[in-house]
Amino acid sequence: MAKSAIVLGATGLTGNILLKMLLDDLRYSDIIVFGRNSCNIKHPKLEEYIIDLFELEHYASKFKADEVYCCIGTTKAKTSDKEIYLKIDYGIPVAAAKLCKANGIDTFIVISALGAKKKSKVFYNRVKGKMEAAVLEQQIPNTHILQPSLITGNREEFRFGESFLNFLMTVFKPILHIGDLKRYLPIHPETIAKCMVWLANNTYNLERIKSKKIQELGE
Repeated sequence: MAKSAIVLGATGLTGNILLKMLLDDLRYSDIIVFGRNSCNIKHPKLEEYIIDLFELEHYASKFKADEVYCCIGTTKAKTSDKEIYLKIDYGIPVAAAKLCKANGIDTFIVISALGAKKKSKVFYNRVKGKMEAAVLEQQIPNTHILQPSLITGNREEFRFGESFLNFLMTVFKPILHIGDLKRYLPIHPETIAKCMVWLANNTYNLERIKSKKIQELGE
């Protein structure tokens, strides 16, 4: 029997690749997207809701599927206001997880970040860590939290910080292949998307999945 899936963040770098994968996957009959902007894709499987994601809980009656993929995230450069940043990187994923719990959705897969820790002194890592803890509190049976390293790829908007880090990663890439440093290797969004789909369709016990393992599963 074909499955249904919800995608949050379908206009982003990883989310858009994931959406296209799911639309092409014969295991899925319905793909539901919630977002503030249209993904500009026409497909018989696709059902799209243009909403204010800060009010996701108001759409509980529409938030029904077999699986939920959350690719929501922003950056300090793009969202300098910490309160709004918190609402995006913490509020939206946690609201989605709560809806999964309320509506009996057993699979929730969310992208976090390498270094996420709720007691971190770094604001970005602390927000991601608190998000992870709040998501796990919902006790959704098949919860997977992906912690990728720097995500490479062509974004619509220019991000100087990420571009500079990409440059450094390229220069030092040979060194990063040594031992434990492999965890910091940049990762392609297609690899992350493939990993997410694999996790949704296979039995896997780890809740938090580091970048190195994402790379392995995505291949």
